[in-house]
Amino acid sequence: MPTSPSRAALVLAAAALLVPLCAVPAQAAQAAQEPTHTITVDPAVSGPEIGESMYGVFFEDINNSADGGLYAELVRNRSFEFSAADREGWNGLTGWTPSAVGGGRGTASTADDAGRLNERNRTYLRLDLASGTRGTYGVTNAGFSDGTAVRAGELYDVSVWARSDATGGTPLTVTLTGDDGRALSGQFRVQVRGDGWRQYRGTVRARSTTDSARLTVQAAGSGTLRLDMVSAFPRDTFMDRPNGLREDLAEKIAALEPGFVRFPGGCIVNTGSHEGYDAASGWERERSYQWKDTVGPVEERATNANFWGYNQSYGLGYYEYFQFAEDVGAMPLPVVPALLTGCGQNQATDDPELLQRHVQDTLDLIEFANGPATSTWGRVRAEMGHPEPFGLTHLGIGNEENLPGEYAENFTVFRDAIAAAHPEITLIYNSGPDDTGAVFDAHWANARRLGVELVDEHYYNSPAWFLRNNDRYDSYDRSGPGVFLGEYASLDNRLANALAEASYMTGLERNADVVEMASYAPLLADVDEAQWRPDMIWFDGDESWGSASYEVQKLFMTNVGDRVVPSTATGGVVPAEPIAGGIGLSTWRTAARYDDVRVTTPDGRTLFSDDFSGGAGRWSPVTGTGTWAVTDGAYAQTDTTVENTLVRTSDLGATDYDVTLKATKTAGDEGFLVGFGVQGSGDYYWWNLGGWNGTQGAVEKATGGAKEALLLKPGTIETGRTYDLRIEVRGTTATMFLDGQEWGSITDDAAAQEFSQVVTRDEATGELIVKVVNNGDEPARTRVDLGTGDVRPTAEMTVITGDPAAENTRESQPVQPVTSTVHGIERVFTRDFPAHSVTFLRIATR
Repeated sequence: MPTSPSRAALVLAAAALLVPLCAVPAQAAQAAQEPTHTITVDPAVSGPEIGESMYGVFFEDINNSADGGLYAELVRNRSFEFSAADREGWNGLTGWTPSAVGGGRGTASTADDAGRLNERNRTYLRLDLASGTRGTYGVTNAGFSDGTAVRAGELYDVSVWARSDATGGTPLTVTLTGDDGRALSGQFRVQVRGDGWRQYRGTVRARSTTDSARLTVQAAGSGTLRLDMVSAFPRDTFMDRPNGLREDLAEKIAALEPGFVRFPGGCIVNTGSHEGYDAASGWERERSYQWKDTVGPVEERATNANFWGYNQSYGLGYYEYFQFAEDVGAMPLPVVPALLTGCGQNQATDDPELLQRHVQDTLDLIEFANGPATSTWGRVRAEMGHPEPFGLTHLGIGNEENLPGEYAENFTVFRDAIAAAHPEITLIYNSGPDDTGAVFDAHWANARRLGVELVDEHYYNSPAWFLRNNDRYDSYDRSGPGVFLGEYASLDNRLANALAEASYMTGLERNADVVEMASYAPLLADVDEAQWRPDMIWFDGDESWGSASYEVQKLFMTNVGDRVVPSTATGGVVPAEPIAGGIGLSTWRTAARYDDVRVTTPDGRTLFSDDFSGGAGRWSPVTGTGTWAVTDGAYAQTDTTVENTLVRTSDLGATDYDVTLKATKTAGDEGFLVGFGVQGSGDYYWWNLGGWNGTQGAVEKATGGAKEALLLKPGTIETGRTYDLRIEVRGTTATMFLDGQEWGSITDDAAAQEFSQVVTRDEATGELIVKVVNNGDEPARTRVDLGTGDVRPTAEMTVITGDPAAENTRESQPVQPVTSTVHGIERVFTRDFPAHSVTFLRIATR
């Protein structure tokens, strides 16, 4: 199990750092260093109200976070529906191994024919048995992550759908076994009788604790035995619900006290086909996520090829999402397809009939959530066990569309139909896949024109971006649409990332009249199957742990307050530095040639020049990938499979300079990239032409290995054409010219806010909650003026601090909150806030 430093040790460490200066004798305090920061609170002024749904969680089936994760099913590929559409090399027996015991004989295969369980659960296991009276034959399931975690003494509910053509039936046993075949539990025994599908249920108790158990199904005798939906669940699920959720993961989410649960995605919502079941070809794979596929009996739900490259069973479906939101006291917030591919892609339906079907599906969804048990879809909900409505109030339309015009048209069709039938439902617009650029601006312009209530923004950026953009929402129009920050994260899982997010969250709260809801993303990740990083909660087969960001999110989410108390602060502002460093050349899944690279000062002095006639000895690899060579007088990279092939010059030693060069794409998916201000493998700027599968250009900045777009605009690059490129750098401004025409310009002059704060009031307790984030390398000695003497002298203090590189892992979780009681709180007091820390002070008023 993971280990953590003792709570007592952490409390003592925090106390040593944070002794209030007002407890020090007066003469010593006078001799102490003067405060370098201030916080001034104005309790007489009423700030924005903070809604109960300010912070929530966003769940998407990425990183194997549903099957094998939050969904407690222990059997992988339980319905034998895996296929090559899910992942190359997969088939109906993926996850299963034929096995014989005691000399038993037979063959195992999958079939999709008239003998199937139902039209959506089409593939089943066929066991042709030839054991007679000797031994048994069957299959063994390895579970997720090469083994199933079981605990001694715990009960596991098993079930199987089966049919047999053997006269008198077929004896069937289900057992938990070790990877050596040894039994780890008692057996569930049943006689399968009759050649019609029937479900058999039982329970087994584990005798041993292991991470590598298997579920073994064995049959005796002869004849053909058909099996489907072979399932095993721990008896203990979250809230003890059948078909339920993994207890430890659900409890960690519940501990966040989320105000909403956004589901089911994400990119899986809009991507894929939007068509339905085709009887001639079978269930269509790679469908967009459609809620009707996911409700009703689990054996009648479809499976689907997940956008993230695996199969999703839909055992965790819309009913379970609504139920989970209710169980944790959160507002349900489903997202439905807008009939565009989304996630930065460029496809939209031109089929009005299909659009209308999806609009009707959305109306049916509202009925499923809120309709009476006598309605068509309310009856489905009631039959699943929830006769009362779920109380749906908000609904997202689409996710990260890259076509603002087409999205606005489709959204309008959805809105008109929903407003006519359900004017009480708030619909959420979206702003595309990034925090800036032409697509983002067009979406927002359309949102204002259409008078929408909320716009869903998404962005994943470096810690530096979050520190530079604390004031992002200060200038948003208070009379326009509100913001739902549906996905955001700093691009790593270290304490430094979590603290940058904490700093940004003070800005979210300060602007609670604009930012109505926010959710970190993604929520969950299997440590052995992760496709995206960072993530809030990590897990393996039997353990789970919160990342540093989880601990920070939990601190904010459980100490929100009801209203902002206006406050101001000084100190901790770090000015931007000029764009200085070397020049870089790179490709991304593309082959390209570069020539005639020259760097000059504005007055014409040459800083660097290379026509590669003497080779490429002045260039050094930065990322260590790619196949670079001087060919026909140019520097060429010829591998079209690698993504970042950056090479660089030495530092130019200048902050004002001009870069000129020629670039030619010779093959591949994208265009080419020219770096400037290159300081290392994780710190640089580059001009990206023909990125995003040849659809976009951008200026991006990498800081500590995390990239963010400073400028985005549509555009492609022609293969075989030579382009003249020019980059003019003047301090913190860079202007790009393509074939002599100005392409775009960026100014990266935002200061970093290393010290940030916000104050809120908890109306129920009367407490002021002072929230302070110090991202600096030194303690921040701070004079705090609460603006009132009507406060108690003691306060509850919670601190998260440590090495900024610290990261919570399976082996240890060093990033943990420490709560203690502090004394000496007055109208004005001075306190040291540790380097690299977030501190919450709950100060009671008299």
